[in-house]
Amino acid sequence: MNNQFSLEGKTALVTGATYGIGFSIASALAEAGATIVFNDLKLDLVEDAVEKYKAAGIGAHGYVFDVTNEESVNAAIAKIEKEVGVIDILVNNAGIIKRIPMCEMTAAEFRQVIDVDLNGPFIVSKAVIPSMIKKGHGKIINICSMMSELGRETVSAYAAAKGGLKMLTRNIASEYGEYNIQCNGIGPGYIATPQTAPLREKQADGSRHPFDSFIIAKTPAARWGTTDDLKGPAVFLASDASNFVNGHVLYVDGGILAYIGKQPK
Repeated sequence: MNNQFSLEGKTALVTGATYGIGFSIASALAEAGATIVFNDLKLDLVEDAVEKYKAAGIGAHGYVFDVTNEESVNAAIAKIEKEVGVIDILVNNAGIIKRIPMCEMTAAEFRQVIDVDLNGPFIVSKAVIPSMIKKGHGKIINICSMMSELGRETVSAYAAAKGGLKMLTRNIASEYGEYNIQCNGIGPGYIATPQTAPLREKQADGSRHPFDSFIIAKTPAARWGTTDDLKGPAVFLASDASNFVNGHVLYVDGGILAYIGKQPK
C-alpha cells in the first residue's frame, strides 16, 4: 500500500508554488519522493522560494515564466524536460482573485482573472500532455475552489474561472483518460494563510472578525482549513493510488458544501 502512494522517480511541476497552498502541496509531493519544479513571474520570487525549499530540505527547481503566455510556457516546458525530466505530475496552482462587485469590475479585470485562473491551466496542461502520452502516464491536478460550485458577492470573475476549471478538468479526463492520464481537481475551502490572516484577527472587544464568525458557522468542522489539510489529498491524486479516479473534484472544505447551515436562534 505504501508503494501506491510513493512518488519516487516522478517529476512534479507546481505552478506558482512560491508560497501558500502551492508551496505546501509541492512540499508534500517532495516528501512522497517527487522531484519538484515550480515557477513564478519574477526571478527574485523564484530565487527566494528556492531558498525556502532548501531550508525545508527540498531541492526544488525554479523557473520564470508566465502561465498565460503560450510561447513562454512551451519554451519553459521544453527546458524543464531537458534539464530536469519529463513532467509526470502537473499541479495547476497559479491563480489570482479580484474581489470587486460585478458592476464595478471592468471587462479587462474580468479577463485578467479568467486568463490566469482558466486559460493558464489550459495552456500549461496542453504543453505537458504530449510527453505524458509518450511516457504512458500522467497526473494533472487543477486547484479549483468551492467557487467551482457556489457563487458569492464580489467574486464573479473568480467563480466563472473556477467553474470553467472544473469543466476543463472533466474534459481533460474525458479526452486523455485512454492514455492513462488522470486529471482531477482539489477544491480548497477557506484556508488559513497569511493572505486571510486579517479576516481571522480578534476585534478590539475580543470578539471574532465578522467574516471569521461567518466561516466558522458555515463549516461543520468549525475551523478554517490549513495548508497541511491539502497535503494528503494532493499526494493521493498525484499517486498510483488514484489511477482509476478521473474527472473528479475533491473538495477539502471541512464539509461546507454538504451543509445547509444552522437554524437561526
